[in-house]
Amino acid sequence: MGKPRLASWEVSDAFWERVEPLVPRRPKRSSNRKYRRKPGGGRKPIAVRTVFEAIVYVLRTGCQWKALPKERFGSASAIHKRFMEWERAGFFVALWRTGLAEYDEMEGIAWRWQSVDGALLKAPLAQEAVGANPTDRGKKRQQANVAGRRPWRPAVDRRGPRQSP
Repeated sequence: MGKPRLASWEVSDAFWERVEPLVPRRPKRSSNRKYRRKPGGGRKPIAVRTVFEAIVYVLRTGCQWKALPKERFGSASAIHKRFMEWERAGFFVALWRTGLAEYDEMEGIAWRWQSVDGALLKAPLAQEAVGANPTDRGKKRQQANVAGRRPWRPAVDRRGPRQSP
């Protein structure tokens, strides 16, 4: 039989062996500083592999950080904090470079010739297809008069019974 199939956000053991050396280590606490809490107090840090799997989960599914499954990954804010630490330490750039170098060894990248294609402009027929901007619907604006007609006015200026002077 073949290998068991992993979900797209799960990190295989083989992949983790290549990623783990790149993960930045957290700095140790200063030994000459006095802390108010007892040593060993508070929550234990989330395992590094679990943090990496949670980051891959967010990237693959596109979910928000607060939507991470707590029972699988733990505190979303702790994972996001670690993500920001790793980003500042250059972990993701190092991971990208390592992946490119590995792919270049396996398949070869045509470094001499590369092409990028893209366009950023408004769709020319979008206004007719979509209609007015939804944020403008409640705004008062001058309406154009129909050619040859006077502007519309109510037939009665006031409501209720007419008062005699």
